[in-house]
Amino acid sequence: MTDILNKCLDFAQPCLFCGARSLAGLVCPDCAATLPRLPAERCPHCALPTLGGALCGACLKRPPTFDRSHAVFSYRFPADVAIQRLKYHGELAIARWLADEMAAALGAGDRPQLLVPMPLHPRRLSERGYNQAALLAQHLGHRLHIPQEAMACQRVRDTPPQVALPLAERRRNIRGAFSCDSRLAGLHIALVDDVMTSGASLDELAKAAKRAGARAVEAWVIARTVNT
Repeated sequence: MTDILNKCLDFAQPCLFCGARSLAGLVCPDCAATLPRLPAERCPHCALPTLGGALCGACLKRPPTFDRSHAVFSYRFPADVAIQRLKYHGELAIARWLADEMAAALGAGDRPQLLVPMPLHPRRLSERGYNQAALLAQHLGHRLHIPQEAMACQRVRDTPPQVALPLAERRRNIRGAFSCDSRLAGLHIALVDDVMTSGASLDELAKAAKRAGARAVEAWVIARTVNT
C-alpha cells in the first residue's frame, strides 16, 4: 500500500497555494476549504451579498445595464492570489481551474447562447501576450458547451487602469471604450471577466452589447470585490 501511495505522489502536482503535493488537482482539499466563496444569497444584478438575495440598494437606485451577474469568490485571499498569478504572471493553467470553479458554481438554469470575454486594448494585449478573460471564456465554453466569440466586442479606447479611481471617475474613464458588432444581435450572452469591482467596465461593455442588438446580457466573473 505504501508503494502504491508513493507512486501516486510521484504524479501529484504541487498545490497552487501551499505547495503540498495534491492528488485533487491544482488546489489541495485543505486549501480549497479556505477559499472565500460568496454566499448563495446575493443581489441578482451585481452579485453583492444581500439579505435573502434581494436587490442591493445601489442596484435599486441605479440598475446596471447587464441583466444579472454570477460570481464565485469574494476577491480576497487566497482567491485574489490565484487571479493575480493568472493575470500578471502568466500562470495560464490557473484559468482552467478558475473556469471549472465557475462552471460548478453556476448550477442549473437558463444558459446564454454565447460567451464574450472582456476585451483588452490591442496595445495592452501586445504587452501582456494574452487576455485572461478570453482564456476563462474559452475554458468555460468547452466545459459548458457554449460557443464563445472573443472578437465580437473590441476595446476601442486604451483607458487608464480603473483600480485606483473612485466610482464616478471609473464611469467617466471607461465611457465609450467598447464597440460590439452584429454577431450579438438577438442573442442571450454572458460577458466573462476575472473580477468585478465597481462593475463600471462590465456595465459599459453591456451597453455596447445591447446597442449591437444583444437580447439579454449577463456578467460572469470569478470574483467580486465586496465592501468597496
